[in-house]
Amino acid sequence: MAAKLRPGNVHSAEGWEELLLPEIARQQQQGKEVVFRADAAFAKPEIYKALEERDAKYAIRLPANDNLQRNITELLTRPVGRPSFKPVVWFKSFLYQAASWQTTRRVVAKVEFHCGELFPRVGFIVTNLTTASRAVVRFYNKRGTAEQWIKEGKQAVKMTRLSCHRFRANEVRLWLSLIAYNLGNLWRRLALPARVENWSLTSLQQRLVKTGGRLIKHARYYWLLLAESHLTRRLFTGMLRKITALPSPAG
Repeated sequence: MAAKLRPGNVHSAEGWEELLLPEIARQQQQGKEVVFRADAAFAKPEIYKALEERDAKYAIRLPANDNLQRNITELLTRPVGRPSFKPVVWFKSFLYQAASWQTTRRVVAKVEFHCGELFPRVGFIVTNLTTASRAVVRFYNKRGTAEQWIKEGKQAVKMTRLSCHRFRANEVRLWLSLIAYNLGNLWRRLALPARVENWSLTSLQQRLVKTGGRLIKHARYYWLLLAESHLTRRLFTGMLRKITALPSPAG
């Protein structure tokens, strides 16, 4: 949807309002419900307030501190008996107000005991969702899917290869990489047959785009000969058929 290159010496959430707030307004104008999910870099009271003022839901990771730990003291004791090979997971929801907050907010805690580990894994999420604690954690954990898409962009279109000497040149290079990623993603969503529609962009590049071919010109027609080691005639025909079926732009 958007990308912005920033200096390397600023906070991870620097300039959040420039990208986040217009996108929330655009989605809400289309009648969509907005739910914002982010890591601990976005645990800022001004972000909570801006989202609440716009009736947007959120689930944001909250850095742990002693005050939060005191609210889950009863969950930090290891279960009695032989430890289970399957992780033991407990949840708790409570109201919390940090010193920099003007109001109390809901915090969901997740405590995991893993076999062979001395201390539990503890995580906190600040949210205004009204669903069960387990559902809030499950929703937040889906952030990992977005991380995989970012990783795909780095590998397939080299989104982070910014080796120019000037900042402006690297910024343009980032935007071009983003356009290439979106074109590849549209191709995957709209023009690929069902059996390969879940391929990563890297696989599509190596197995479909970088395919050896030869164009032979005759008096009245052309022959396009493609290597069938990866790109079969049936697959190539299926892509052409789906591209032909796409609706034309209005006007």
